[in-house]
Amino acid sequence: MGDNKSAQQPDVNEQIKVRMEKLKNLQDAGKDPFQITKYDVTHHTDEIRTIYEAHEKELLGDRPAVNTEGLDEQQAREAVTADYNERRAIMDASPINVSFAGRMMFKRVMGKASFCNIADLKGRMQAYISRDAIGEEAYADFKKSDIGDIFGIKGFIFRTKTGEISVHAEEITLLSKSLQVLPEKFHGITDTDMRYRQRYVDLIMNPDVKETFVKRSKIIKEIRKFLDGRDFMEVETPTLVSNAGGAAARPFETHYNALDEDVKLRISLELYLKRLIVGGLERVYEIGRVYRNEGVDTRHNPEFTLMELYQAYTDYEGMMELTESMFRHLAETVCGTTKITYNGTEIDLGKPFRRLTMNDAIKEYAGVDFDTIKTDEEAKALAKERGIEFEERHTKGDIINLFFEEYCEENLIQPTFIMDHPLAISPLTKKKPSDPEKVERFELFINTWEMCNAYSELNDPIDQRERFAQQDKNAENGDEEAQHTDEDFLNALAVGMPPTGGIGYGIDRLVMLLTDSPAIRDVLLFPTMKSIDK
Repeated sequence: MGDNKSAQQPDVNEQIKVRMEKLKNLQDAGKDPFQITKYDVTHHTDEIRTIYEAHEKELLGDRPAVNTEGLDEQQAREAVTADYNERRAIMDASPINVSFAGRMMFKRVMGKASFCNIADLKGRMQAYISRDAIGEEAYADFKKSDIGDIFGIKGFIFRTKTGEISVHAEEITLLSKSLQVLPEKFHGITDTDMRYRQRYVDLIMNPDVKETFVKRSKIIKEIRKFLDGRDFMEVETPTLVSNAGGAAARPFETHYNALDEDVKLRISLELYLKRLIVGGLERVYEIGRVYRNEGVDTRHNPEFTLMELYQAYTDYEGMMELTESMFRHLAETVCGTTKITYNGTEIDLGKPFRRLTMNDAIKEYAGVDFDTIKTDEEAKALAKERGIEFEERHTKGDIINLFFEEYCEENLIQPTFIMDHPLAISPLTKKKPSDPEKVERFELFINTWEMCNAYSELNDPIDQRERFAQQDKNAENGDEEAQHTDEDFLNALAVGMPPTGGIGYGIDRLVMLLTDSPAIRDVLLFPTMKSIDK
């Protein structure tokens, strides 16, 4: 029985075999595209459109549109054709020659002339390929070409009768033969996994995906520009460390053969950057990959991009001003407006960001005032009453954080600074002079997500040693995310660190927000994926 489906959709392996044969024929004829080493590109597709429109304005000026009033259908058609031919004659008399290159995404062969669509970095452009213009042999080769092949096209720009700006090819060069078949459609939930695994195909098939990553690059460029304007210096610090500190996370572990030592991949950038503040660099930042050995979900990938910055002689208030100004600057320069939309919800980055202490947020959204609760026992009793799970080792400070996560985060859509966290969950932060149970820390929440975490940095080496000791104890009690005493860092603090404000931003989450992307994998070019053979 004949398989109707395969008659309509030729077997991919069969198509690949045909492409391999075409390549062999080209090679046998001395036309191997893979021997070409370069191609002179003069314009991208967007520039071709822009310069032609400007040229039209110059040559055709305010030439009125053709008037077909009172004409029958045949006459109207003739008038439109005559007007088009006159315009073409004027434009073709002083042609603009261009040379562009890209991947062929569409081809329509019509006897002695064909149209194809070429995609480059900036968009797509139609090319008109005629046998008379490029020669019989070249045209015969073109007719055998496949979707996905990469071409260089030289010719002059014109506008087709239907109004589309195109390039009239005078010479075409096959620069690379595509031996794999591009999918006809490469979107929709069924292909999500394949889109992430084969990002190169995703970028070819989905222009909006390419736009997201162009925007990501622009965001990072604008962050650098903003910090440069505030006299920050960009630095780089080690990725392989013997003590992975600066955050609550489980590190990846590896082995350094030359030293026969176990080392870890960094989970944060903090402790080295603070050493540089001790060294007198005053304003430093790093945009770097960090690695956390934890789960993958829509907002977490085991390796991600973190930016941390430290500024001497300021505190967390200074960090709030910097953050608000930077987010506003990014919205204006990258999105063109301070009112952005994420998943249909408008978020206003132009208005002053709301400021709320963690305890006040809990009071507002859970109706509990932790300022009146004195002991760990009272806090635990309250957690039991509200059905909030906790561990035996947890203190009042930990319970406050659990309440905040349970009741408050989901309500924080518009930009809100949550300030003055409990001491128990902030081992590297200065205590509030007015209330030693709390620290000078804030997290910025937008769209229910934590966007950054900032401190008035702890610069008291004695206090820091005690807090590290508590972290060591937590580790002994089974806390896999606890930090460990870092003697060299304590030595740096003992040398003396000025009062300092510091902050960490999750760059991927920021890109998700500004590009309206639903998952972190949509803003990572190559997200972590389970191996196919596992």
